[in-house]
Amino acid sequence: MAASIAAASGGFVTRRLLRGAARGLSGGAAAEEPEAAVVNVVFVDRAGRHVPVRGRVGDNVLHLAQRHGLELEGACEASLACSTCHVYVSAPHFDRLPAPDEREDDLLDQAPLLQENSRLGCQILLSPALEGAHFVLPKVTRNFYVDGHVPKPH
Repeated sequence: MAASIAAASGGFVTRRLLRGAARGLSGGAAAEEPEAAVVNVVFVDRAGRHVPVRGRVGDNVLHLAQRHGLELEGACEASLACSTCHVYVSAPHFDRLPAPDEREDDLLDQAPLLQENSRLGCQILLSPALEGAHFVLPKVTRNFYVDGHVPKPH
C-alpha cells in the first residue's frame, strides 16, 4: 500500500522523509556542526615582514601561506616531490611536530639554507599545539617554475 501511495504521489513520501532526516526527525532545526578550531600562526616572509594568519585545525601550512599571498611555491602541489615549500619552524613548536618521514628528510637535504628547524610546509598540518607558531620563509629557494607559473591552492 505504501509503495502505491509513494508511486501515486510522485515520490512525495521519499522527499518528505529526506527533509525529516535533515531536521534530525525531531521536527526542530538541523543540528549545526561545530565550527572547526582556529589556530593563529605567523608567517615571516623573505623581507622579514610578519604576517599573522588564522587557519583551521588540519589546514596544510603550504596551502595556508598560498591563500594569504605568501611566496611559498610548492611546485609539486604538496605531493612530497620537491623542497620548494621549505620553512623554518619556531621553537618550541618545532618539537611539537611529528618527526618527518624518510621522504621528507630526503627532500629537505635538497633545500638551500637547511637548518635544524627546517620542515616542508606541505607536511605540516595545523593543530592546537601550533598556536602562536612562526613559519619563516628562507631567504632563497629553488624555484622550479621558470615560466612564471604560480601554483594555486586546492
